[in-house]
Amino acid sequence: MPRDDLEYLFVVTYGRSGSTLLMGVLNTLPGYLVRGENRDALHHLFLFDKTMRTESARGPKRKLRQPTHPFFGIAGYPQEKAVRQLRRLAVDTVLRPREETRVTGFKEIRWYHQDLEEYVAWLREVFPGARFLVNTRDHAGVLKSKWWAEGEDKSEHLASIEQRILSLADSLGDAAYRVHYDEYVADPTVLRGLFEWLGEEFDEESVRATMAVRHSI
Repeated sequence: MPRDDLEYLFVVTYGRSGSTLLMGVLNTLPGYLVRGENRDALHHLFLFDKTMRTESARGPKRKLRQPTHPFFGIAGYPQEKAVRQLRRLAVDTVLRPREETRVTGFKEIRWYHQDLEEYVAWLREVFPGARFLVNTRDHAGVLKSKWWAEGEDKSEHLASIEQRILSLADSLGDAAYRVHYDEYVADPTVLRGLFEWLGEEFDEESVRATMAVRHSI
């Protein structure tokens, strides 16, 4: 059975937003293990589960159980078991918590799919009590990076992504919290509210020491 003593935290952002630094700050907390990006690997698991659920509900179940039906057996997809097994797969292979880990998750920059809201709802089903930390940054600072600057102007694309994840944060209520890179870099004590949301003690010295170390931004 998957571990039932873990809490889950996912960082929602876009590329060059300072999320690696934010990940470092989170990992200063005792018992926290927030992994880096996984190229949206769990979205593939979501699509697998969605496909199986959809096809399992296709037509009369009696017919789907007939060995002469082209979708023979699809009606037997065990959704509750699948959720438990998908959680275990993700925890054991992607998150890999240590024995002392209390809170685990990952930060990802690929939250731009059209099915974002549905995908996040699925994450909340697979990871009970999951919370989402939405990180943004001043667009001028983002767009001047080589990652965004190559090719055609991407300012509208960036603005669209940000609006989508901010709307997501609003829809999640207390399950989401927003931070802004430029604010907490200028004044690390701004993160005190984040720590309160997490239910953790804010150690300003530790946070400042972490932020003094160069992270990829």
